[in-house]
Amino acid sequence: MLIAAASAHAPFLSGLLLGASLIVAIGAQNAFVLRQGLLQVHRFPVALFCALSDALLIAAGVGGLGIAVGQHPHLLALIACVGALVLVWYGVQAFRRALHPHALTADTHSDAGSMWRVIATCAGFTWLNPHVYLDTVLLIGSLASAWPALGPRTLFAVGAATSSFIWFFSLAFGARLLAPVFRKPMAWRVLDVLIAVVMWTIAIKLLLSFLVR
Repeated sequence: MLIAAASAHAPFLSGLLLGASLIVAIGAQNAFVLRQGLLQVHRFPVALFCALSDALLIAAGVGGLGIAVGQHPHLLALIACVGALVLVWYGVQAFRRALHPHALTADTHSDAGSMWRVIATCAGFTWLNPHVYLDTVLLIGSLASAWPALGPRTLFAVGAATSSFIWFFSLAFGARLLAPVFRKPMAWRVLDVLIAVVMWTIAIKLLLSFLVR
């Protein structure tokens, strides 16, 4: 009976572990969520938007969209160009913040931008990053096909989506544990410089991987 139960949960656990291995990495989206978590501003909508976006893309990939996207490499190249511009722009903004850092205070919370502006920025990092499509739509979608029946494939997708929910909400709300460190302007300077470097590095990689072929 235990073996049967373990076998029934195998697709969910496989999806959960795969999703975790793909999402737990330093990237533009994670850096943005971390910063919002440190500011403690719009944490819930940002985490929810990222998690729901992943869930939607995973569902599309498991549903067969991955095959269609894979047949149009020029579409991914276009997304790469637009995404690289967004990353460069946000990297410049982060570098400018690093030149004039502020301590984490109550005033910092009130000067973090409107919720819709924050969500729009988050949407750029999420939907204009071709690697998101490669990971969620293509990779997870193709691996889900290893499960022949609809039920196991659905559990696999739910497991992968669950890892996104766990990760983004942990990142957004767990960042407050680092708040004492970021009461010093130097800590913000270091973080924003790292964010700028991450953004520019990913932008360069995007252009090189999709345009220089």
